[in-house]
Amino acid sequence: NIAALAILMPSDIQLNKKAKRNPALTLMPLSFASILGGMVTMIGTAPNVVIATYRGETLGTPYTMFDFAYVGLVVAIAGVAFIALIGWRFIPSTAGNKKSSNDFEEIKYVANARLVEGSIILGKRLNELCKLCDEASVYILGVMRDGELFEGSRNNLLLRSGDLLVLEGGAHNIDQFVVSTKTKHTTAGDREKEMGLQSLAEIVVPSDSMIVGKTAITLGLLSHKNTALLGISRHGESIIDHVRKTPIKVGDVLLIHGNSSDINDVIEWLECLPLAQRGLEIPERKKAWQAIVLFALAIIISSLGYVYLPVALSVVILLYLALGIVPTREAYKSISWPILVLLGSLIPIGNALNDTGGAATIASAITSLTEGFPPVVILAILMIITMTLSDVLNNVVTVLIAAPIAVGLAQQLGVNPDSFLMAVAVGASCAFLTPIGHQNNSLILGPGGYKFGDYWRLGLPLEIVVVLTGVPAILFFWPL
Repeated sequence: NIAALAILMPSDIQLNKKAKRNPALTLMPLSFASILGGMVTMIGTAPNVVIATYRGETLGTPYTMFDFAYVGLVVAIAGVAFIALIGWRFIPSTAGNKKSSNDFEEIKYVANARLVEGSIILGKRLNELCKLCDEASVYILGVMRDGELFEGSRNNLLLRSGDLLVLEGGAHNIDQFVVSTKTKHTTAGDREKEMGLQSLAEIVVPSDSMIVGKTAITLGLLSHKNTALLGISRHGESIIDHVRKTPIKVGDVLLIHGNSSDINDVIEWLECLPLAQRGLEIPERKKAWQAIVLFALAIIISSLGYVYLPVALSVVILLYLALGIVPTREAYKSISWPILVLLGSLIPIGNALNDTGGAATIASAITSLTEGFPPVVILAILMIITMTLSDVLNNVVTVLIAAPIAVGLAQQLGVNPDSFLMAVAVGASCAFLTPIGHQNNSLILGPGGYKFGDYWRLGLPLEIVVVLTGVPAILFFWPL
């Protein structure tokens, strides 16, 4: 579901720009829909993979590819229908840009432009640039000269070569102003570099990017990659001061400027996702078909029960590398080592809950607290608790903690453990209340201009819909 959102998000943003519509109205529904869609298959979302593996270790047989489809389809259809018909109305009107969707403008950035010889605004005063600024929809916040910032209110300031204009505006507006005034894109304090044919790119910072917590200076973006960080948009608001010294956060939208031929490589190096559509590379059709056929064969063979899915997919990856479909370096870079370390650390905790009787103890405590309640109520409570944990923890971590407890509960109650495992799978996947509950939610944080508290307005009623449809679906397809 993360890959699906990464593919669809740039197209959604471009469609919103053409329609002059606030992207906040569609990005959150798109993220939530992709999360719901991932519940349908075992490989659609990480919690399903972990649950399937855990069942194999505990009950002897793992879930197959489409065992999740019965409940997943019901919940996904109900959830998407709710979002499309009713839920989108719960998105705050103040989300994204503060203007209404009819007055929607591009995400705004603060960027810098240096006056050089040949600039048409040399020798002019700030108050003489009003027409140029209006034409480009750019606002001059101030002028940096010899390390001193003169605010934009100093309208009588005479501009001279070497001055640094501090601009606020959309990516294309800033570019239009720089071209029309014959100034030069730059970053305060960074040395000038010739970068040949140049491009602007808007990129969003995902939670697993290596640049989170770092600055343009510590990254050596200009010195190593000939690329300048011109601006940062965070929650729909511009970062005004010290752009290159500002630590980058998850969900930030960055405006970068560099060599056109290298910009895609820079985005990949930064481990970010592009928001603006760029020219597509010509695909190698033979290799594309090889990749599709091999992947389809792995799914079919594992679905028929001949080979365990992780084994089948591992073989496919080895074939991809052997046939040159995926470069070895790219495959290595795609491995999320922090997540592997996290899982490696937490899997023993899950095993310890079983081996030490901790899961049975917690299950007994829950059974005592819910004494007299029918199993279906306890099932619903387990799903709600799992949802709540997933909203504040990693969803895989939630599954590793909740799955042993679910099996322990089922054994205490003398009912089908599959019902409770499915409740954990659904609950762990449906993290809609916060931007930290699921990586998809953090990806849309910057582009949508959302604030932390915006998610629950749509997320809470959606989670209620998931519980109201998920519990009956589990009882029907995986009866107690």
